[in-house]
Amino acid sequence: MGVIVAKIPAIGVPGQQVQQRDPRPIQLNDPRFEETYTASVKRTSTGWSGRIPDVPEVKTCQGVTQQALLEALADSLHEILKARSEAWDRQIEEDIKAGRLDSLRDEILEDIQEGRLTDL
Repeated sequence: MGVIVAKIPAIGVPGQQVQQRDPRPIQLNDPRFEETYTASVKRTSTGWSGRIPDVPEVKTCQGVTQQALLEALADSLHEILKARSEAWDRQIEEDIKAGRLDSLRDEILEDIQEGRLTDL
């Protein structure tokens, strides 16, 4: 079974490169989040349908063409990744303000002072 690779340079920008050998698994690469996800797509009686099993928040998308489906999946995936990233940032900020990371900071400072921390 071959793999189709769709490079998504920017949301909403046409011109994605698709190498079609098998319409089942398609890898969507989002360079903004440096992530690759596999979409499961299939031809339907009215066009194309697909989903990203590893990201259940991305609902099943439809497209008249395979390209339209890939763009819909990429748009939806990007929005989910963006929301996850923003939620992570909010949580870290809350944890810092609440002092939940103070003990970790203190442990790192102690490691530096004792010479247990080396350059990466």
